[in-house]
Amino acid sequence: MTQRHLALASVVAMVLALPGGDVQGQGMGIEDRQQMRAIRDTEGTLRLDGRLDDAVWAEADWVDSFWQREPDEGEPATRRTEVAFVFDDEALWIAGRMYTDDPAAIQAYRTRRDQNTGSERLLVSLDPYLNRRTAVSFGVNAAGSRTDWFHPEDNVSNRDYTWDPVWSARVQRDSLGWTAEMRMPFSQLRFNGDEPAWGVNINRYMPDIQENLLWELVVRSEPGWSSRLGDLTGLQGLRGRRGPEFLPYVAGDLRTPTGGPQSGLVTHSEARVGADLKLGLGSSLTLDAAVNPDFGQVEADPAIVNLTAFEEVFEERRPFFTEGRQLMEGLGPRYFYSRRIGAPPHGRVRADSVEAPDQTTILGAAKVTGRMPGGTAVGALFAVTGREEARTFDFSAGEGPLPGEAPVPGEALVPVEPLSAFAVARLEQELGESGSTVGLTGTALSREAQPGLSELLVWRAFSGGGDWNLRFGGGEYELTGHAGFSSISGDPAAILRVQRSSARFFQRPDARTARLDPSRTSLSGYTAALEMEKTGGRRWLWRVRGDAISPGFEINDVGQMFNANRLTAEADLAIRETLPTAFTRSWRLGLTSASAWNFDGERTETTLGAEATATWHNYLRTTLDYEFQPRALSDHLTRGGPLMETLARWRGGLRVANDRSFRTGFSLTGAYGQDEAGGWAYDVGGSLTLRPGPALQLEIRPSYRREVESRQYLTTLDGGREDTFGRRYVFSAIERSTVAVRFRGGYAFTPDLTLEAYFEPFAASGRRHGIGELLAPRSRDLLVYGEEGSTIERRDDGSLAVTQGGRAFALPDGDFNVLSLRSNVVLRWEWQPGSTLFLVWQQDRSDMRASGELVDPGRLVDSLRAGGQHVFLLKIAYWLPL
Repeated sequence: MTQRHLALASVVAMVLALPGGDVQGQGMGIEDRQQMRAIRDTEGTLRLDGRLDDAVWAEADWVDSFWQREPDEGEPATRRTEVAFVFDDEALWIAGRMYTDDPAAIQAYRTRRDQNTGSERLLVSLDPYLNRRTAVSFGVNAAGSRTDWFHPEDNVSNRDYTWDPVWSARVQRDSLGWTAEMRMPFSQLRFNGDEPAWGVNINRYMPDIQENLLWELVVRSEPGWSSRLGDLTGLQGLRGRRGPEFLPYVAGDLRTPTGGPQSGLVTHSEARVGADLKLGLGSSLTLDAAVNPDFGQVEADPAIVNLTAFEEVFEERRPFFTEGRQLMEGLGPRYFYSRRIGAPPHGRVRADSVEAPDQTTILGAAKVTGRMPGGTAVGALFAVTGREEARTFDFSAGEGPLPGEAPVPGEALVPVEPLSAFAVARLEQELGESGSTVGLTGTALSREAQPGLSELLVWRAFSGGGDWNLRFGGGEYELTGHAGFSSISGDPAAILRVQRSSARFFQRPDARTARLDPSRTSLSGYTAALEMEKTGGRRWLWRVRGDAISPGFEINDVGQMFNANRLTAEADLAIRETLPTAFTRSWRLGLTSASAWNFDGERTETTLGAEATATWHNYLRTTLDYEFQPRALSDHLTRGGPLMETLARWRGGLRVANDRSFRTGFSLTGAYGQDEAGGWAYDVGGSLTLRPGPALQLEIRPSYRREVESRQYLTTLDGGREDTFGRRYVFSAIERSTVAVRFRGGYAFTPDLTLEAYFEPFAASGRRHGIGELLAPRSRDLLVYGEEGSTIERRDDGSLAVTQGGRAFALPDGDFNVLSLRSNVVLRWEWQPGSTLFLVWQQDRSDMRASGELVDPGRLVDSLRAGGQHVFLLKIAYWLPL
């Protein structure tokens, strides 16, 4: 199967590799950067109205030389664009005149900030530090909706949309096309003030003719973005004036059940106040502090059913942690995963009645971020989370609220989270004109010792390391790598939990180099990696990488990792064409290979893959991918048991999508795969985006998945055979079905007043069969219950009664049906720059049963009747630049 697919991919590559035209045009290399000049508004008469009738614009230096990046790379623009820059003591002003033959055909959709895909827009990229490595981009579409993002590295596709400066823009439409004025306060930009120029580029995008223009042309085969910007001169002597910014807020919420006898009654209400403070430390650094920060208006995490040994990782959406986070993230391990701060409490209690907090309270947080004049980037964060307790009530004697603790009838307060302090710091130094970097990262965590929690959580955790990105050949080649360490300490019971966690499974009975030690009060480890990559060039791209993570490496108290005890090697090779051919606008064919071993030298995983992508002349994009995994020896399938052989499997997928700028956008996806034991899986999905009017956007994303997994872990029991070290590692085949539909809708009354809705019903099922225990270590075979003299039958409570080898034991019911409904309706009003009102209605419904029946779209309707709660939130934040 693999050889047939690779042969087909080779034929596709030869067909597509037809001659493309050479690039023509101006400003395509670093050696011939274009320049434009900003002039000072000495009269101070500028008004932000989008009309361009202020006298200073008649004196400004306008640029009008633009080149196509799409569709005909290097050709002159087919429509005229004029842009000029002016500045005063407070802000940088940008004016644009965008001509068109048919103003009525301009695509212009009002949307909330950062969501103006599909509209004609004018975008400006700036590199105020002139470090040729980072940049900020901001712009406005023809309907007046703004967008902005940060480029944390020299890559046009790497965009951090959490950068949300306080700035303004206005547009006007007329018989010639449209005009725009943008005002970006210097207080919202970070610069040192002594640069001879700022990096700059200007982009005009016209979706009606699929034309993407650049003033300083960066061709698609060139790596980088910031290093290719032109120069904005005339700003000499400018000094950033970054006074304090104070953002107090008041918020409240009400909660009520969705059904039952308390439906319609308020079961919880809360009012709170807090504030964020932003203070410029000179012209380069910024201090952000938060007292009782509030994150109530963020979107809910999606529903999932996780049957793996590893935690599910969700995206950070809280503004305090997302802004500037790239300055605390390096090229190595994820030392800092901000959702550890304010996470749900770790402690669990058992009682007749339990009232426990959903999240840990963040008492306060502060961070310092910025870039120094010498090219040193700084990011540091400190946060304190409070003690949390669960209120319990027991009506009679029974099992205690904590393991080993005697129960006391009546009410009690049980600690579930200790007072904790988190610290993160990173320094990164830029080197040379190519934008190379070296960096250092460090993290620390300290928890107070509390009875019942010291055995659960480590007291101290430290981690950190160095990383580097050395660029050669104008950024076309990169040598990257990292080396780091970790150290944790605490009660022996807490360290034992870490040793037994899914990241390492030291309890494996056949492990040789990493063994369980219950007497340990500390654990330490290291990690290192080296990678060489060719990132640019007309045709060939490649990458080779090797890394090591020692068995004792552990960063999950502040950071995030899945597996320690790993040695990996990876290699990728790709050929592409970025210029139009006879059949395509562009295409790419890639091959990938990755293998992993543990420190015992056992190969635990190998993946071979191929992918072919083509964008056709009608802007339809097609992607074919194939993946094959041969047998290996897994050290995590048995959840701490012996090595188990994995099944060889393959998977193929297809995705078809049109361009996102079309008035009606769609995508279709499908995949199918099999394993050697008869397991199979297929999934289908898609999306449909509609723009019925200039202010309304709708999106629907349905998905459906069916699969039979041949080896799904169920449980581990004592009393097993000598061959499996006296334990039973129980597996089954499981037939699963999942159906979900995600709806999104948005209506923009104005660019600053929007109503958005998110609605996702979800249903999943799992039904087990072929239950049995691992026959022998390093094997994939099962001793199936009900065969060879063993028996299995289902009890009335759903559990399973099994006899095998003269012993009787019980297994839990592993079948399930899960329903979930999560929705969010948000009215957002930025009633003045930086000041926002949120009015939110959230629903969170769920239900779980042990039936295992296959789900269909009708089950999504049942999720509307599941139990849960309504949450109503109101938050008002007032921005005060002092």
